[in-house]
Amino acid sequence: MNKNNQITVSGAIVFKEYRRKKLFMVVKQSEEGKWEIPKVTVRRGESSVRASLRMIGEMAGMNARVLEEAGRTTAVVTMNGKSIPQKSYYYLLIHKAGGEILGFQDFVWLEYGKALKKLELKREKDMLRSAKDVLKKWEKEGRKR
Repeated sequence: MNKNNQITVSGAIVFKEYRRKKLFMVVKQSEEGKWEIPKVTVRRGESSVRASLRMIGEMAGMNARVLEEAGRTTAVVTMNGKSIPQKSYYYLLIHKAGGEILGFQDFVWLEYGKALKKLELKREKDMLRSAKDVLKKWEKEGRKR
């Protein structure tokens, strides 16, 4: 939690190209968990971008590059009986190289439509839609960045 008593979360919408298709990573954090976009709590003094890269490196054993922010959400979560504001930043990342995915209960790489159906939370579906738009724009601009 940061000094404003707010939780900041960073989400990584990771995609890779495989056989001329774009595949998106969807994960389960726990046995009973829902399929979701990988997310991590941002540490004190850490940027949300850095948090996404840290999580993908540590939990997914992969090297990825942030292309652009895909979107933001705000919510209020309850912890220990207290309502705490939560701000979430989602980033579109391109998978560069990667190894063993250890930090998630389960994971799957899916084409966009299947990934969208697998996600259970509306805000995450919205973030994936936004990431797809960001990706189209990025490709249209010729991947200059």
